[in-house]
Amino acid sequence: MSLYKDALPSGIESRHIDNGNGIEMHVLEAGEGKDVALLLHGFPEIAYSWRKIIPALAEAGYRVIAPDLRGYGLTRGWDADYDCDLSLFRPINMVRDVLGLLAAFDIDHAALIAGHDYGANVAANCALIRPDVFRAVSLMSAPYVGPPSLKPGPTVDIVADLAALERPRKHYHRYYAMREANGDMTNCPQGVHDFMRGYYHFKSADWTDNKPYRLQSWSAPELAKMPTYYIMDLEQNMAETAASEMPSAKEISECTWLFDDDLTVYSECYARTTFQGGLNGYRCRFVDAFTREAEVFAGRAIEVPTCFISGASDWGVYQVPDALDTMQKTVCTDFRSCHLIDGAGHWVQQEQAEEVARLLLAFLAEV
Repeated sequence: MSLYKDALPSGIESRHIDNGNGIEMHVLEAGEGKDVALLLHGFPEIAYSWRKIIPALAEAGYRVIAPDLRGYGLTRGWDADYDCDLSLFRPINMVRDVLGLLAAFDIDHAALIAGHDYGANVAANCALIRPDVFRAVSLMSAPYVGPPSLKPGPTVDIVADLAALERPRKHYHRYYAMREANGDMTNCPQGVHDFMRGYYHFKSADWTDNKPYRLQSWSAPELAKMPTYYIMDLEQNMAETAASEMPSAKEISECTWLFDDDLTVYSECYARTTFQGGLNGYRCRFVDAFTREAEVFAGRAIEVPTCFISGASDWGVYQVPDALDTMQKTVCTDFRSCHLIDGAGHWVQQEQAEEVARLLLAFLAEV
């Protein structure tokens, strides 16, 4: 898989390291500073998503480490079968993966852990559980609502309510947990490359209908106001959803944040590994045993300095009503700043890399 490594900007090294938790993590590294910045990617991404951020942090004096998480990219030792041991992908074990990675490097703490999308939840859990190791956290595109409560509130059958709408819909989390989701994307008619081009475009600021706003409640009518990449049409799969918004050849040629050579790095990775590893993280949301395990942290807050960064055109900020406010006022006791960057949608560290790097360095200087 030389394309991934060959595409890296100058100064970024690539290698594998045994994390002591059953996998050999593929990591990108740069910089030789004593302070460590750890960067965790989202879905469907890989560590390559940080290719524009890593050099800026390294040049500022940080040792930067960005791994392919369990289930992604060039990381080895995980099972790509739907019927794998799903417990290896549960939130607690993902934290163990990150701790094991630092231990393998003989690093006792990180000055910063930053996570985007799915990686934001991993990063938040790391900071929540081990504030002694992770001294500051930056969350991107996915507000963190804290560990599950021991006293859950009233339940809403959102699956049935969405399906009962005049235009029947379904939540993408539920779709991603289904057995057929991986095959729908891996074996889609347009091919993995074009699927990912359509998906990235649809969730970016390039799709001009991305004009997010606060939703009033966790209810089907409110959630259905979001684009179909989050609240899908009931009878469509994600590949069909992305195909409906495939950018034109002109739009692709004008996309300056994701050149086709860069997209090929992603599409070749996912064509090889499939999407199942990443999808397993979504499946874990619906396993009661994993939720109960996380309830031991109920009521605990993130106490280390925290900032949030996202695109102003990112619906991910509002997909869980009140999550943004809850994160700032309750879940994080030392919340420093919230930045919604113009000209960026969901892929903020790629769409507006220079501004993201500036904000991260300003945050680090403050803490």
